[in-house]
Amino acid sequence: MTRAVTRAAVLSAGSWGTTFAKVLADAGSEVTLFARRPELAAAITADRENADYLPGVRLPDGITATDDAARALEGADLVVLSIPSQTLRQNLAEWAHLVPADATLLSLMKGIELGSTRRMSEVVREVTGASPDRVAVLSGPNLAREIAEEQPSATVIACADTDRAEALQAACHTRYFRPYTNPDVVGCELGGAVKNVIALAAGVAEGLGFGDNTRASLITRGLAETARLGQALGADPLTFAGLAGLGDLVATCSSPLSRNRTFGEHLGRGMSLEETVAVTRQTAEGVKSCRSVLDLAQAHGVDVPITEAVVRVCHEGESPAQMVREIMSREAKSE
Repeated sequence: MTRAVTRAAVLSAGSWGTTFAKVLADAGSEVTLFARRPELAAAITADRENADYLPGVRLPDGITATDDAARALEGADLVVLSIPSQTLRQNLAEWAHLVPADATLLSLMKGIELGSTRRMSEVVREVTGASPDRVAVLSGPNLAREIAEEQPSATVIACADTDRAEALQAACHTRYFRPYTNPDVVGCELGGAVKNVIALAAGVAEGLGFGDNTRASLITRGLAETARLGQALGADPLTFAGLAGLGDLVATCSSPLSRNRTFGEHLGRGMSLEETVAVTRQTAEGVKSCRSVLDLAQAHGVDVPITEAVVRVCHEGESPAQMVREIMSREAKSE
């Protein structure tokens, strides 16, 4: 039986990492939140607030912030990773020797690594040498600000080890945050990664002035894309009908709190990629991951037309209006 989580280290202190640290502390764990900037760690400790990412949200007394990774990881039962997906390998290489040998590693990240087309749990295992039963992923319709404000939300924890998944479930179950377990790590990770790409397309459509029919069509066909890729990689098709699939996709494509949807909306309104990066200032995972999702799909012979269109707009200079025309002019076929 996997032991219960009593001490957690959360790396690092962005909006989702800070929010999940709050969830863990509210559920009863002792939490150390790692922030690279000493001034941010000091401010969180002194003010009980991460004003850079979650202004106005009071953090529980059970959270301690530090800029010292060794201090954060010392004695941790659970190591939570919440950093931009394309920097995971480099950052985790710095921390791997500090991770306690029996700690559970939980990925909150939603992306596919460029070049290798590895899922985040695969990168974690490669860098740390952890066995599959020690690595879990969390995915669902989890917009950080709403959870930080304690609005009711649900999520999925996927792990090959059922006992470990259930221990994590207990560690983050609060009156406002309801976790479910699922053994399908591949499906949960793919749902989280591909939905960012589809949300960019939904944002582009919003920026072009299109309405609910367009968004609903993109969500539905985007889910079909995700399921096709998941089937090719051995995922359970039912996963994509759940929180880590449809639930996450709907939230990310519909909410103005979604970074990817907002990023796409700016593109749809005529801003360049560089201008949009400057305005949004936070990471929109789909901008980089769309390339790696496309590479992964092509390696397995899977048709992903929405992903292809997003790559053309984000990285090949195609106009959003042309993207829509090309999607709509594809050969008619059976659903």
